[in-house]
Amino acid sequence: MNVKSLCGKVGVVTGAASGIGRATAIEMASRGADIAICDLDRAGLQETAATIEAMGRHVYTHDVDVSEYDFVQSFADAVFGTLGRVDILVNNAGIGVGGALLDVPLEEFRHVVEINLMGVVHGCYAFLPRMRDAGNPAHVVNIASMAGFWAMPGMTSYHASKFGVVGLSSSLADELARYQIGVTAICPGIINTAIVRSSRMFGPNASKENIKRGVEAFERRGYTPERVARNIMKAVQRNRVIAPVSPEAWIGYYVQRIAPWIPRLLGRKVTKRAQ
Repeated sequence: MNVKSLCGKVGVVTGAASGIGRATAIEMASRGADIAICDLDRAGLQETAATIEAMGRHVYTHDVDVSEYDFVQSFADAVFGTLGRVDILVNNAGIGVGGALLDVPLEEFRHVVEINLMGVVHGCYAFLPRMRDAGNPAHVVNIASMAGFWAMPGMTSYHASKFGVVGLSSSLADELARYQIGVTAICPGIINTAIVRSSRMFGPNASKENIKRGVEAFERRGYTPERVARNIMKAVQRNRVIAPVSPEAWIGYYVQRIAPWIPRLLGRKVTKRAQ
């Protein structure tokens, strides 16, 4: 799909109140698209909308909990009713959870899967039938993570949700190719967003000091959501199915394919050091 100019197109982004979601919505608007965005953070959502409106683009906002399919379906109905079409769907909404499997409560595990994985599934079910039936070239972007192909101890529930997004996207890409709809799983590495600060942490390593160190590490890395958004557009242009973003994500992607024993070795060392 050609994304160099998106004039006359409509982009949809879930979780657009901040971070990668906000940056991607603004990036598509800068290329001429009208935008529909949703989130549970109303204040952040309105800030994103104001930026897009200042660019002269139409923007539709909606409060949506992506873990509830009825809410996502209502959002899709409103988007098609208001903007008439959807050309790029970005299933971005997600949360972070840290902790070993037996340290994370079962309900918390369900919660991260309901948002990170089922939120993507809900977006696809709600929007894809009408995108397919429109007969226009289109694209689905599912935000996964480097954690979707590189597993480390202490993030079991998060890895499970993001591996699921990568697998779903890979299969869906083949299913939708005949309809001229591309599918991309975006797999960012260490990106300077609020996800570490907002993540729920469990287990012996879930101290305020450890969380602070994690936040500072992401800030020092300095890879911005805006750079991710530009790379998302490149991946859509090239119709990449799995698209690592940032040098560490690309290195991890090829290491996992060539020498899968390396992540396991590093994981054991991390676990031993933590103990």
